[in-house]
Amino acid sequence: MSFLEITGLSKHYGDGANRTNVLEDINLKVEDGEFIAIVGFSGSGKTTLISALAGLIEPDTGGVIFRGKQVTGPGPERGLVFQSYSLMPWLSVRGNITLAVDAVYTSKSRKEKTEITQHYIDMVGLSHAADRRPAELSGGMRQRVAVARALAMQPEVLLMDEPLSALDALTRAKLQDEFADISQKEKKTIILITNDVDEAILLADRVIALTPAPNATLGREFRIDLPRPRNRAEINSNAEFIGLRGEITQYLMDIGADRGVEADRSIVLPEIVPITQRDKIPPAYQKAAESVRNERYLDLSQIKKIYPTPQGPLTVVDGFDLKMNKGEFVTLIGHSGCGKSTVLSMISGLNSISEGGIILDGTHIEGAGPDRAVVFQAPSLLPWLTAHENVCLGVDKVYPDADKSERKDVVEYYLSKVGLADSMHKLAGDLSNGMKQRVGIARAFALSPKLLLLDEPFGMLDSLTRWELQDVLMDVWKRTQVTAVCVTHDVDEAILLADRVVMMSNGPHAKIGNVMDVDLPRPRSRKALLEHPDYYAYREELLEFLDAYEGGANPSIEQLSRITAKRKERIARQAGQTKPNALLSAG
Repeated sequence: MSFLEITGLSKHYGDGANRTNVLEDINLKVEDGEFIAIVGFSGSGKTTLISALAGLIEPDTGGVIFRGKQVTGPGPERGLVFQSYSLMPWLSVRGNITLAVDAVYTSKSRKEKTEITQHYIDMVGLSHAADRRPAELSGGMRQRVAVARALAMQPEVLLMDEPLSALDALTRAKLQDEFADISQKEKKTIILITNDVDEAILLADRVIALTPAPNATLGREFRIDLPRPRNRAEINSNAEFIGLRGEITQYLMDIGADRGVEADRSIVLPEIVPITQRDKIPPAYQKAAESVRNERYLDLSQIKKIYPTPQGPLTVVDGFDLKMNKGEFVTLIGHSGCGKSTVLSMISGLNSISEGGIILDGTHIEGAGPDRAVVFQAPSLLPWLTAHENVCLGVDKVYPDADKSERKDVVEYYLSKVGLADSMHKLAGDLSNGMKQRVGIARAFALSPKLLLLDEPFGMLDSLTRWELQDVLMDVWKRTQVTAVCVTHDVDEAILLADRVVMMSNGPHAKIGNVMDVDLPRPRSRKALLEHPDYYAYREELLEFLDAYEGGANPSIEQLSRITAKRKERIARQAGQTKPNALLSAG
């Protein structure tokens, strides 16, 4: 008999016209000590599944058998870690963990309980913060407390519902490594719900896809036989990892595509000119615009940002220097706090420059303007207006001389291109997060800006929805070729979007640490990247760059040069291996 078994489990919510069938006929057998990762799209029922395993909800049909007994409610043998930490704010780290230990080990002595609590505080690396309250902790530290609390109950199975999805990439990577270490030390049976393919492969023995809702069920299973411990930088060169990653990603993309795509309406953009490109401009600007400026279209010259603090001036960005050609797409990547968003906010005119200067198409930037469209992490839509009306707000301002039908065509053209042809008249408040971000992208492109600025535009979305929107962004960008700068913490996103990836050093006094030219063919899609032989060489360079700056380190120029040289050598080696095979197949 299996350690844990799900048999014929189905679950719906609501009744009649409001009925939603979430899960349908879920079947799974889990062995003692096994690490299972279940990956799926947002809204596919992952949390409903983990709640049924925890005994927090009752399925309509089927059920969960644990050690030969039907699960009918929650129990200490099944530890649970949610995405939200659910800590008691008035208790310290030690107090939050002690609360769980006291509830489970009623017969143990105070000394034994204290030892159990301290053991798990040490295990998750919080000895130095044991007496701090949750408000004094970072998001990653709070999640460590939640994990320690669950482990301190010494459950037989640990259930984790997207525990790292709200964290930045660096913190997430550190906790993934800790989870991997804990799973080996504790020999726990673990079921992890995640939307991150890399996380699933790094941690699990088996990765199982959950098909999209409604009627979501378990799809294809992938067995992960990579040796442990698994180092994310090292497995990036492992052929088995590369094959598995591509296979799982492609499968998820395929089942995601089956959910249905809104109709693409054939709307032709009218011949109208936005206000930022009209003739009614200052003479100096008009003179500068007489010849088409392609090189140094955007010129950031030794820009610096200094904030006053009680301890004195704090220089966040120090001497950032970058030249961009017209139509170029640059991504900025670096650790949290390195000043990426500060640079973007200065380019947008939303944040003043302390020193240096920014020139766009021959004109110094002074304040915000419609020539620069910004897509933020949260799209900031007016919830009482429809998607169409939200985009129309900007279009009406930028095309004042266009008639109503022309402005309508501009709005509908871009909403159609981002896949919202059938949802453009829905209220923004009724849209999913992914759909709201599509509206934000459509609104930015509809302004016909000289410069598109994206500040972690997909950072709040699950990785599977992010893939879809990255491809949407690439498709619309391909049609416009607008000059663009995107801040991201996602290595794959940085490579997918960019002509050049600008890697920033740690802050304060952050500047450009390295620049990587991405010589991969366009148009790009995630599918095409996964199939390109050079993709993982670029990925390896970015991972090693971020690793070199981890923990506030300041690597030497020689160390950074070696990282770049390694990528070039790998590409050259792969080209040498590919060429004979190509010649053989041609013959």
